[in-house]
Amino acid sequence: MMFENIDRKKCKWEAAELLREAQVSPKGMTALFMGLTLALGLISSVGGGGFLGIFISILAGLLSTVLTAGFVLYCMAIRRGERAEYLTLFDGFSFVGKLIVLDLVTLFFIFLWSLLFIIPGFIAAYRYSFARFNLYENPGIGAMEALDMSKRQTLGYKSQLFMLDLSYFGWNLLARFPTMVLTQIVARDVTAEILYGIPSPDTYFGLPILVLDLVFGIWQIAVALFYYPNYVCVQLSYFETAKRTSGVGLGAEPPQASPWDGWNAPDGLS
Repeated sequence: MMFENIDRKKCKWEAAELLREAQVSPKGMTALFMGLTLALGLISSVGGGGFLGIFISILAGLLSTVLTAGFVLYCMAIRRGERAEYLTLFDGFSFVGKLIVLDLVTLFFIFLWSLLFIIPGFIAAYRYSFARFNLYENPGIGAMEALDMSKRQTLGYKSQLFMLDLSYFGWNLLARFPTMVLTQIVARDVTAEILYGIPSPDTYFGLPILVLDLVFGIWQIAVALFYYPNYVCVQLSYFETAKRTSGVGLGAEPPQASPWDGWNAPDGLS
């Protein structure tokens, strides 16, 4: 199995250049994508309990999955130098059934690996990280085929994908920190109410939780404008490299002969 060391800085620079030349604003698309996702999250949070609340939560999660697919399709179009309109966000509806099956199967496999220990589950998450990309660019394949392709594509790249995510950790922390703090405070108060009967407050920092969720969600969107499109485009750059070196994926050519072709490293170690 062939693989190569990817120049992460070069990929980020190339992604920035592609986004700068995009015909439809990356910041506008990111704001629309994350704004709709935020709205779905808020609707889900006010859905209440019971059957109706569960139904609303499932529907919101489904729509978020479709929007995520649409945003990646937009980034794929940018990498091809094509124009992708804002309605591209909804293109995932054409294969939404396969998206649901893929997510469920992926979560199941990761859960099974996690039963062994945290690290095997962590590795499994990266093993299947390209499955969605395979399905996005080729909706004709099935969920299991997309997962198998990802398994072969990520051989030798799992550690590099981890380092890529780590390089964006600061941005993620900056975007999510206010929400993380609020979640911890609310969890502390709920625990105190359960254990000691101390009523949880209706407001925090003088505002209802729903309003704070909205404010912190807007903050997250504002931060994401500066890094999220670049992150997805760089992920796609890694994906293209993995397709080329593995010979697996839509449009991939068989890899060149290598002196290592007769030897395969254990999947969990590569």
